[in-house]
Amino acid sequence: MRFFTVLAALDTGSPFEGMGASREVTFSALAEPALLLGLGAISRQSHELSLSGMLATVTPEAWGQFSPVLAMVAVSLLVVFLAENARIPVDDPNTHLELTMIHEVMVLDHSGPDFAYILYGASLKLWILGMILIGIVVPVRSGSVMMDVVCATVGIFILAVVVGVIESCMARLRMMRVPQLLLGAIAFSLLALVLVSR
Repeated sequence: MRFFTVLAALDTGSPFEGMGASREVTFSALAEPALLLGLGAISRQSHELSLSGMLATVTPEAWGQFSPVLAMVAVSLLVVFLAENARIPVDDPNTHLELTMIHEVMVLDHSGPDFAYILYGASLKLWILGMILIGIVVPVRSGSVMMDVVCATVGIFILAVVVGVIESCMARLRMMRVPQLLLGAIAFSLLALVLVSR
């Protein structure tokens, strides 16, 4: 999705959209290693390769045994969640200044069904990354589908509150500070992978 969104932004010929596309690609190149290393740490801990298998082994007992690893992966995935979904402190989705935008400036010239597809893809990314994070932080496996759905919904609500508190308590980071934040997330994921591999 990102590849085609960036191509569409570059196709408009607008310097602002090209600048936003450049920033989006740069920050995603730093966010994806944090995500993949974090999932690698969970995979190593669970000895599973599928995402459902990895998250199924994250239980309260696993938190008791691997709490530093899971906590570092959770913090790293929270940073990735904020960066990938253009939230504060990485990006401000409500700004109207084109020079400070990252994601929103790429879609300024889109409307109609194309813009709807972009928003739908962004909402899917928000839900999928949020559910992966909730699957790690709220490891409720009751055996009842309804109970698990209720717990996942409550977890998503809590994640929304946490994101709201983060956005209310701090401003967007300067553009030069964002790579440092993402490199910190990579370091947390890498340290978690090293700890679980020893």
